[in-house]
Amino acid sequence: MAEAKTEPAPAAAAEGGSGENHQQQKTVVVVGVDDSDHSYHALEWTVRHVAAGMAGAADLVIVHAKPSPSSVVSFGGPGAGEAMRYVEADLRKMAEAVVDRARRVCIANSVHALIEVVEGEPRYVLCNAAEKHHADLLVVGSHGYGAIKRAFLGSVSDYCAHHTHCSVMIVKSPRPKC
Repeated sequence: MAEAKTEPAPAAAAEGGSGENHQQQKTVVVVGVDDSDHSYHALEWTVRHVAAGMAGAADLVIVHAKPSPSSVVSFGGPGAGEAMRYVEADLRKMAEAVVDRARRVCIANSVHALIEVVEGEPRYVLCNAAEKHHADLLVVGSHGYGAIKRAFLGSVSDYCAHHTHCSVMIVKSPRPKC
């Protein structure tokens, strides 16, 4: 369920069907963002290299997967309802901050985007968004986990690369120079 939408991108030609004036379809790029610097590096990279470079030939969709309160807190008993309300409020504030930061990146680069907040597990939310928007490219940031940490925590980018119908680009943050 989408919670926040701002600055709708022009409708993708894929939704327009076929007609006599069939124009070249726009490229649809979906970017996953969370509150990490890695995801904003991926968004900035996408805005600079894809969206701005294709000047109107690409639709940009920015998606934030907001965790559900029950995925963050899993206890019952007295006070659980009140705790859940606080958790929900904090998750909502975090999602608003993520959307605001994404919006600022777009405005700074004069790029229009559709921004969605969808409750759920990031790997599923991003794959579903790529499907829903008929994406040609899904862009995600890399947290730079090693093989062992990835095995325990899972990798959103690995999951998306194996389960979505479109190409997936994993944008790595530059390494600090010594």
